[in-house]
Amino acid sequence: MALRIAWHLLRTGLAAWALVSVVFLLIHRDLGAVQLGSPDASEQRGSGVPLSAAAQAATEQAIDQRLGLDEPLFYVSPPAEARASWRWNGLRNQYHRWATQLLRGNLGQSYRTGRAVGAELADALAFTLPLTGLAVALSVGGALLLALGLAGRPWWQRPVRAGLVGLQALPLFGVGLLLLLAFANPEALDWFPGYGLGQTTDQPPGTWGYLAAYLWHLVLPTAALVLSALPELTLQLHASLVQELGSHYAVTARAKGLAEPAVIRRHALRNALLPSLAQLAELLPALVAGAVVVEVVFALPGMGRLLAGAAVARDAPVLVGGVLLVGAARMLALLATDVLNFWADPRIRWQS
Repeated sequence: MALRIAWHLLRTGLAAWALVSVVFLLIHRDLGAVQLGSPDASEQRGSGVPLSAAAQAATEQAIDQRLGLDEPLFYVSPPAEARASWRWNGLRNQYHRWATQLLRGNLGQSYRTGRAVGAELADALAFTLPLTGLAVALSVGGALLLALGLAGRPWWQRPVRAGLVGLQALPLFGVGLLLLLAFANPEALDWFPGYGLGQTTDQPPGTWGYLAAYLWHLVLPTAALVLSALPELTLQLHASLVQELGSHYAVTARAKGLAEPAVIRRHALRNALLPSLAQLAELLPALVAGAVVVEVVFALPGMGRLLAGAAVARDAPVLVGGVLLVGAARMLALLATDVLNFWADPRIRWQS
């Protein structure tokens, strides 16, 4: 089992590194002071003093040198002319410097703010982690309870299944907008705040009042993520339960006098969970990606707004750090799924 987990970690880690490397190279390919809209040049332009072409070129060259953008991008460079050959740049290139700093735990500095990328991501994760953590717990728990209830074939099975199918067809931003219009609208039900998380409140941080206000702001964003993830999880688990309840061992358990709820919980549920466990590997990355949309819709100061702003400003270090975080989340989700499969399926333990 340990070797299996190590192999999955190594394979996923290499895939995440390849993805981040591709993102780094694509972003930095044409990046420079002109594309960044250099703040230094903007300040001089806004001072009312016209810049000559030579002064502007010198300013942009100084910015490129300060950010390290004057070096070659990769170890090799493509030919500039048709008959030229590939050129070896050695270790003095942007990718090697970035990779070396990353292996030392340094994600670089933001081009926009000048702060360390680690500090920028930590501030954003303070809002994104509670949001995604609550969404994961409520999605998994709600799907389990709903699937168990539907497996008993109650009278409300058909309308609930129809509602889940209809909800599954809605995009995440549509769900968020509907929640805003329904529950954060003075013209309808003004029950929850639609924005303002992270702003100063009347309560000091760390108090129960501050915590209550914080959770109150998370209700609608969390509900949007849960409603987008709940249908797929519930329908898959319910289909697996229905299939297991028609198997021979379930019929034998009923013949022995076991009640239907006991047959579901003691016999069918564990086997029905096996196909659904694979969905957990996609759930956490999907919710992290969904948090980007939800945080933009609800104006939350989390990873979503941070990455959206970094994409507009072409803040490459922040974008690369965000992609790396998503890759790490997927790696942890794959590891958790592998461990759960090992626990739930005795055949894997016997083969190990």
